Amino acid sequence: MPKPIILAVDDDTSVLEAVVQDLRRHYGQQYRILRAASGKAALDTAEQLKERGEQVALFLSDQRMPGMTGVELLENVIPLYPDAKRALLTAYADTEAAIRAINSAKIHYYLNKPWDPPEEKLYPVLDDLLEAWQQGYKPAFEGLRVIGTRWSPQDHATRDFLGRNHVQYQWLNLEQHPEATKLLEEHKLDAKNLPVVCFGNGDFLVQPSQLELAQKIGLRTQAEQQFYDLVVIGAGPAGLAAGVYGASEGLRTLIVEPEAPGGQAGSSSRIENYLGFPQGLSGEELAKRATLQANRLGAEFLTQRATCVRSENNYHIITMADGNEVTCHVCLVATGVSYCKLDVPGADLFTGAGVYYGASMSEAISCANEEVYIVGGANSAGQAAMHFSNYAASVRMLVRGGGLEKSMSKYLIDQIASRPNITVETQTEIVGFDGDGHLECITVKTPKGEERRSTSSVFIFIGAAPKTDWLPSTVLTDDRGFILAGPDLPSDLRAKLKIDRDPYLLESSVPGIFVAGDVRHGSVKRCASAVGEGSIAVQFVHQYLANLSR
Repeated sequence: MPKPIILAVDDDTSVLEAVVQDLRRHYGQQYRILRAASGKAALDTAEQLKERGEQVALFLSDQRMPGMTGVELLENVIPLYPDAKRALLTAYADTEAAIRAINSAKIHYYLNKPWDPPEEKLYPVLDDLLEAWQQGYKPAFEGLRVIGTRWSPQDHATRDFLGRNHVQYQWLNLEQHPEATKLLEEHKLDAKNLPVVCFGNGDFLVQPSQLELAQKIGLRTQAEQQFYDLVVIGAGPAGLAAGVYGASEGLRTLIVEPEAPGGQAGSSSRIENYLGFPQGLSGEELAKRATLQANRLGAEFLTQRATCVRSENNYHIITMADGNEVTCHVCLVATGVSYCKLDVPGADLFTGAGVYYGASMSEAISCANEEVYIVGGANSAGQAAMHFSNYAASVRMLVRGGGLEKSMSKYLIDQIASRPNITVETQTEIVGFDGDGHLECITVKTPKGEERRSTSSVFIFIGAAPKTDWLPSTVLTDDRGFILAGPDLPSDLRAKLKIDRDPYLLESSVPGIFVAGDVRHGSVKRCASAVGEGSIAVQFVHQYLANLSR
């Protein structure tokens, strides 16, 4: 397979030669470095590369060029290579234009000339861009295909697991793709036993469990060590932040996640109020970058589900779903929350077959030209509505309250109002689901009475239930299951535990078991807040470990 390409563009031949030499010296082993002396020449080259099916990873263009500026070029290559990274080289005088181009040309970064020394001013920026691109470009298994049917809950779960773990695959709907039937016949497989996951090397899995699938696509399902300084349970924003800071500060760190990095935030189509990202970024991109960062700093990821934790002699032993155990000095619970189930007739029957909890990005394309319903009025529901409006003919948001203002950020409310195919219905809720084999219609209670409506897709974003039922009773929670920590713990806890200190700010009722993010009682349910808690939790972990060694 040919190497992906970095295309450098500048009308000044001496500058272009310097750029190319710097790029080849640092990236020549992994990428092909091509050049163009004008915007028009670069666009022609990009079109030819596209026709040949070659991949461009990065466009690095000067701004001031006759005929076609760098911004114009980067705008024109988006339809050809929408996933390629785009960076602009500018003089200091052009900085304002470069900032404007972040929105107009959707550039990912701009660099001021001169960039000497490149080790400080060029390579770190391009390294970050290219590593992020590689995460989306390089499939875990080339040619992976999933054969299934749209209305199968297990098929949905399989595709959702692959998608959230950034594994590229082709979905072959048995009802629409003759190739699916052919593949089943070749492998002598029964069409009644779906889904089937076919790999590029000829292997296949029939109705795989999540653990089987994780092992096959190369995720780690067994811990490398038996003991760690810090074990983080959950890889949402809080857990990922704790993993980054723990590993970077020398702690042997293990992050345990049963599904995929990112948590609920990982399925957000667009987060636009996260500091430092003026264009916004998807939850998937945030999770991808954080996972890459934690890996680079030395954190280990384990695709497993923690089923219990017990404490013995200042150690914590965590049991996984497969029965294996790991031991640690400190356990940080960052399991986040799950969306509450809708207690409505038919909801359980059609879960995974038309009724979905969360954004379920794997279903977005399947909803093309259909009418989709979103239940909920918080940010997660608004982000999903915006995402599905790119595919569905219409999106209807059903909100029990009188409006969105109390539960949703203003920028999302404004965006929703600007989308003609999104309708917000207030004081409205679903009271019934019906269908034959999959969801076909819903009964909706409105201010005018009950209505029966046809739809095959409902996505639910209501409430937040903490994932704490696996914890021992010694880890105190509030009446909803959220973990109590620090000053929220009973005032007499210190005396009961016979310890010579008060619990640390994010420490639970069990010394050495900490909590961060949405699963904590009283937490602010925002991505940035979860990242902050995961980060500062590590500081208290250090204090706890220092106290242990005395």
